[in-house]
Amino acid sequence: MTSIRAAICRAFGAPLSIEMVTLRPPGGREVEVKLEAVAICHSDISYADGAWGGDLPAVFGHEAAGRVTATGPDAADIALGTPVIATLIRSCGTCPSCAAGRPVTCQGARPETSPLADASGTPLLQPLQIAAFAEKIVVDRSQIAEIDAAIPAASAALLACGVITGIGAVVNAARLRPGEDAVVIGAGGVGLNAIQGARIAGARRILAVDLVPGKLDAAREFGATDTVLATGPSPWKEARRLLGRGADAVFVTVGAAAAFTAAPNYLGPGGRVVMVGMPPSGAMAEYEPVNLAYLGQGMIGSKMGDVVLSRDIPWIADLYSQGRLRLDELVSRRWRLEEINEAIADTRSGAARRNVIVF
Repeated sequence: MTSIRAAICRAFGAPLSIEMVTLRPPGGREVEVKLEAVAICHSDISYADGAWGGDLPAVFGHEAAGRVTATGPDAADIALGTPVIATLIRSCGTCPSCAAGRPVTCQGARPETSPLADASGTPLLQPLQIAAFAEKIVVDRSQIAEIDAAIPAASAALLACGVITGIGAVVNAARLRPGEDAVVIGAGGVGLNAIQGARIAGARRILAVDLVPGKLDAAREFGATDTVLATGPSPWKEARRLLGRGADAVFVTVGAAAAFTAAPNYLGPGGRVVMVGMPPSGAMAEYEPVNLAYLGQGMIGSKMGDVVLSRDIPWIADLYSQGRLRLDELVSRRWRLEEINEAIADTRSGAARRNVIVF
């Protein structure tokens, strides 16, 4: 057993507590990774607030980068010291979803026990299958992807969720084609990457919608051609005026149900809404099915950008090395593990693109 520090959630909505915990060695297909950075995603905050239910005590965090420090017998081909990102995408490789090239919706077996326990021996749950608010993690080999050591750890960590979720929603879920128009609702961390994805995919126009003027400025930095402040009653009317038509794809990257209700209003004939953000359980949105049916429109869910790690991470990392993808600019501030509650509070404020805990 290894002793490490971790930030534990013991009560929903309460501050996380930094404690010494034990981490068992990797077995089977597992890999131990000593973390160098973990970003704070809004999903971590929603889980810690109890928005999606679950049991406690637990360790959250799922957007991480580090180096392999130990392997199980079935992962011995992975060299120690390999720089990797670690994600929540755990895939068995053989279930119908994995066989169809959709590992993000793997239906295979999940581990029955957590590798973490607190000082009293009580197991610490891994709701996101990674528990990266800690100095080390033990995860399945399918959850890691090798990266270039030249990518700074704080930037590399973002590849594990925010970047692949945004870019993947555009490229994999919507299959946006050159010349099509995209609307991105929400210009936060995921939204900025959806904007980057639309730019890389060759969109004619990329229109960002947000409630905060400063976020719209950031959207233009990352590739938006047009912006709309969504404080008025019908922002989609201004969007249609700027585009000259309805959008081919609308990406809802925020977890607000009202944004999902509004999204179809931005669409043109044959367009599709891509649902990326995750509202709290029980939140409801409304739409008129007759409009979607008559205009041949659709609605698509996109989990983690429908990414395939071995296919998409090398491509996305190469875009960064070419200067075609902004990663460093996404990092708002670096924090120590002891400052995680302050970092979470700053993330709640909505001002940060991504706050990152560095070890």
